[in-house]
Amino acid sequence: MKILIVLTSHDQLGNTGKKTGFWLEEFTTPYYILKDAGAEVALASPKGGEPPIDPISDLPENLTLSTKRFHADTAAQAELANTKALAQVSAEDFDAVFYPGGHGPMWDMPDNTVSIALIEAFDKAGKPIVAVCHGPTALVNVRGKECDYMIRGKHVTGFSNEEEDDVGCSEIVPFLLEDGLKERGAVFSKSDNWAPYVQVNGQLITGQNPASAGPAAEALLQLLHAA
Repeated sequence: MKILIVLTSHDQLGNTGKKTGFWLEEFTTPYYILKDAGAEVALASPKGGEPPIDPISDLPENLTLSTKRFHADTAAQAELANTKALAQVSAEDFDAVFYPGGHGPMWDMPDNTVSIALIEAFDKAGKPIVAVCHGPTALVNVRGKECDYMIRGKHVTGFSNEEEDDVGCSEIVPFLLEDGLKERGAVFSKSDNWAPYVQVNGQLITGQNPASAGPAAEALLQLLHAA
């Protein structure tokens, strides 16, 4: 199993002057679940190099078993510091792709033509596509069959409007992810705020929030083992 994890390169939280990036737990939890299952994991980001970690996700109160493991794992840290540029990777070389969230993807993923083409290649090949929390923003402009939006009619989830309100970013993000997914014709559903929740629709797996990253990775492993 060869899995590509795609992380954001964007580190500015709108015009607030605050930093953002990817949510650490949403990377580390799937990373270790997949690696522990014997998968080969590669990392990429739009710009390549070291993607920005959302500093809030690395605060002591937000640390988890997987983030603590990462902080003690120099090999994983070196991998993260040297992600490949998205333009250097091909869907042909991987069995699945995984997009963690954090607020960063809201700015550098929706209209990223390289990312869109990559996801479309995975979709065309019938390979699993996973996106968690704000990660599904990478799906909003992806086209599928007959050039329609790939997520039209698909059961999906993602960071909800209520959760965006909870973190005080509803007026900061370029658009509300829940609304953006619905506008593309997706069948959006959610659970309680911050509760783990995953939707599996064929080869498409989406998770609602950070707590959903692990269950989404487990769902991916089930798909791959069933293939």
